[in-house]
Amino acid sequence: MTAGMSEPSGSRPEVRVAGGAVRGLREAGVSVFRGIPFAEPPVGGLRFAAPRPVRGWDGVRTAASFGPPPPQGGHFGMDVLAREVVGDDWLTVNVWSPEPGPGAGLPVMVWIQGGAYTIGMSGLPEYDGGRLAREGGVVVVTFNYRVGLEGFGQIEGAPANRGLLDQVAALEWVRDNIRAFGGDPDRVTVFGQSAGGGSVAALLAMPRATGLFCRAVAQSVQGTFFSPELAADITTACAAELGLRPTVEEMSTVDPARLSAAGDAVGAKMEQWADRWGPVAHRSITFSPVVEGDVLPVTPWQALADGAGRGIELLVGHTRDEQRLLTALDGLLGQVTPEQAETALRVFGPGGSALDGDDGGDGARRYRDAFPAAGPDELHELVQSDWVFRMPSLHLAQAQSEAGGRAHVYELTWSAPGMGGVLGACHGLDVPLVFGNLDRGQPAALIGEGPPPEAAELSARMRAAWTGFATNGDPGWPAYEAERRLVRLFDTRPSVTTYPEEASRRIWQDHTFPVLRLL
Repeated sequence: MTAGMSEPSGSRPEVRVAGGAVRGLREAGVSVFRGIPFAEPPVGGLRFAAPRPVRGWDGVRTAASFGPPPPQGGHFGMDVLAREVVGDDWLTVNVWSPEPGPGAGLPVMVWIQGGAYTIGMSGLPEYDGGRLAREGGVVVVTFNYRVGLEGFGQIEGAPANRGLLDQVAALEWVRDNIRAFGGDPDRVTVFGQSAGGGSVAALLAMPRATGLFCRAVAQSVQGTFFSPELAADITTACAAELGLRPTVEEMSTVDPARLSAAGDAVGAKMEQWADRWGPVAHRSITFSPVVEGDVLPVTPWQALADGAGRGIELLVGHTRDEQRLLTALDGLLGQVTPEQAETALRVFGPGGSALDGDDGGDGARRYRDAFPAAGPDELHELVQSDWVFRMPSLHLAQAQSEAGGRAHVYELTWSAPGMGGVLGACHGLDVPLVFGNLDRGQPAALIGEGPPPEAAELSARMRAAWTGFATNGDPGWPAYEAERRLVRLFDTRPSVTTYPEEASRRIWQDHTFPVLRLL
């Protein structure tokens, strides 16, 4: 899983962190340190506990390989991939620095990967931070956090949102140690995509994260946040797959891989729970952050509306065709029936819809009126893109702006040429473009063989915007305002224009993205 070639051992950099000394590698002009623990392994007596500070080690610890990932769901074969790296040191960080040493004072970018809060590991090749660090003059940090039942199950006797607490612990490690790698702890930007974007949004609302970062980039924000009752009900169903009660006492006796498999089993048959779990059952969303009043007091939109983000500079956006890849993975691309489209409109459309405890008639009518020429495939795609990613992202910017904070908005509209060119500007396309890793990892398949020159040019523009924002708070276009609604479109010919998804914006303008509850 390690990307790049290391230089001779004599050039291996060493730094000292809170736990002890670590020795990394030099790769293509960048110092790289992998697999540094930021918390104790959350196993044994620490299973399902909040992360604990890591104990020190003697001598110099080799930091050449990624640490073992947390237990994974089975999507995209991630469970198999996770088992290739043996160990329980799940909570580790990785650092890429163009200039290690306490005097460099470089901006820091801390990446939070996505994966529907069910999968995700920092060691994937698409998250290699070398190019971003080398060409952007920033220190890049990636890390693992617990996912699935380990990180987000609502378990009796355990703190909620353990995955989010892991993220806070990683950011605390950055605050306390990043100066040794050439980073400035007062210039930290968190950035993440999908569930990682949802995590960035959650961190904006978390008192425990206050002061740990000054800028935030939220890409394709996953807008699902659970009530404790909904999360507990889903966790109870997962535990029942193994004949267990959802308690620390019983669940801590089960191998983590079996718990992940139980989560997968419930996710595969969630539609049978639609009358109880609502929209998340239709999308098989098993885990999400829980708004329980302590770790996460309110939703991100409410927190920003209340002014929680006034001191944070925000960059937020989405892709144009978020849902299309997910529809393709479901085998429905070009195959959506009128009945399936009608169900999606009724379940996910806002305003007098299933989201509001209604029969969904008004939500469906709004979409049909706004898009009169749209067929079943387009309507199915539009309402789901809007519900889970596009409108949560836009509303985050709107809440920030209306409360007196600053937000910059973008939309990726470049159509990916890979996989026959049918996926458009789909979910996940931004990841290889932002990191500049156009020929490695699963998202690179969206770019296609080559990659084409326009992809390299677009990637360079996006990397410059992201690193520029991390450096000085300016990505290169005006802040979003309610009157003009200016956004940057990333395409072969970039432009700044009024937010282009106006019809969707109007449909959702009065929606508040409340906590998702049991029906």
